[in-house]
Amino acid sequence: MRYNTAYKFRFYPTAEQKVALAEVFGHTRYVWNWALNLRTRSYYDEGKSLTYTATSKRLTKLKRDDDHQWLRNVSSVALQQKLRDLEQAFQNFFGGRAGYPNFKRKHGKQTARFASNAFTLYGKSLSVAKVPGELNVRWSRDLPDTCKVTSVTLTKNPSGRYFVSLTCTEEKEPLPETDTAVGIDLGITDVVVTSDGSKSGNPKHLKEDLHRLRKAQRRLSRKKKGSENWKKQKRRVARLHAKIADKRNDFLHKLSRKIVDENQVIALETLNVKGMQQNRNLSRSIADTGWSTLVRYIEYKAKWAGRTVVKIDRWFPSTKRCSECGHVGETKPLSVRHWQCEACGERHDRDVNAAKNIRTAGLAGAQKSLREDCEGRGKTHKAFVRSGHGPVKQ
Repeated sequence: MRYNTAYKFRFYPTAEQKVALAEVFGHTRYVWNWALNLRTRSYYDEGKSLTYTATSKRLTKLKRDDDHQWLRNVSSVALQQKLRDLEQAFQNFFGGRAGYPNFKRKHGKQTARFASNAFTLYGKSLSVAKVPGELNVRWSRDLPDTCKVTSVTLTKNPSGRYFVSLTCTEEKEPLPETDTAVGIDLGITDVVVTSDGSKSGNPKHLKEDLHRLRKAQRRLSRKKKGSENWKKQKRRVARLHAKIADKRNDFLHKLSRKIVDENQVIALETLNVKGMQQNRNLSRSIADTGWSTLVRYIEYKAKWAGRTVVKIDRWFPSTKRCSECGHVGETKPLSVRHWQCEACGERHDRDVNAAKNIRTAGLAGAQKSLREDCEGRGKTHKAFVRSGHGPVKQ
C-alpha cells in the first residue's frame, strides 16, 4: 500500500541563502498573520467565513498594491501554500482536533512549504524557487526508490538550525506476521513495562540537563530584551531545549520501533495525559516521558508494518486486578509497587501485572474486531481461525 511519509534532513545554507530564506520566512509569516486577521475580522465584523479561495483572490489584489510590491520578491507558491496551511488549521479547529489558529512570531519556528512546481530534486541535488544555488543538505539516509516527493518544507527553529522535510507518497510492505502479542503499561519510573516483564527504564532527558537549562534561563533574564546579547542567549536556551527534544525523540523512536518489530498485536492503555499533568508534583516528569508521542509513533509504525494496535478503556482496572485469578482489589496508591492478591495469594509487580491485564483485554478486543471483520466478508468462524487471524499465541 502507498502511504504519505516525510523524511527530514538538516541543511547548511550559505550566507546568501540565509538572507533569501529570511525573506521567504518573513513574507510567508506576514501572509499567514494577514490572512488570519482578515478571516477573523470578517467573521466578527461581517458575520462571513472566508474560504481559501476568497483569501487567495485578496492576496492577489494585495500584491498589486504599491505598498506590498515586496511580496513579489519570493515564490508565490510558498505564499499560496501558507493560505492552504491556514485553511487546514481552520478545518482542524472546526473539527475539534485543534485550537484556534495563532499568529506567527518572528522569533518562533519559521516554515515555508513549496509544492512540486517550485522545487527541483535530482538525486541529491535540491533547489527551491527564488533561493540562490543548491541547498547543502546532509543526506543522512537515502530516499526509497518508491518514494515520490510531492512537497518540500524548509524550517528554521529558534536554535538557528535549518531543516528540510520531504513529503512523499511511498509504497510500504508490511512486516512478516508473528504470533506474539504484548501489553504495555506506561509509567514514570519505566516509560514502558511490557507484559513479558521487560522494563525500558527512563533516561529522564530533561532532568539530566535541567541545571544547565536553569542557568541559561537565569542569564537570559538578566539581559536587556531585544539587545544582541539577549538574542544570543535566547539562541543558547533554544539549543538546550532542542538537544533535550532530540535525545527524547531518539529514545522514543528506537523504543517504538522495537515494540512494533517484535509484536503482531500491541495493547495500550488510554491515558488522560493532559489531566494527569494537572498534578504539580508529577507534571514535569510526565511531560519528560513523552507518552503521547510514543503512542503516536507506535500507531503509525504499526499501520505501516501491518500490526494491530488496540487501546483499552481508560477506566479498565488494570492495576488493581489480579492477572492470575481476575480478582479486583482496592485502589492502590502510587507508593505501592508490589502487592499480594487477597484471593489467590499471588504476589505481583504493580506495573508488570497491569501490563498483563492490558494484554488480556487487548487480545479480547483485537479478536472481536477481527472476527466481526471476517464475518462481514462472509467467512465463517472456522475460516476465520484457519486464516491465521484466530487467537494469538499466549
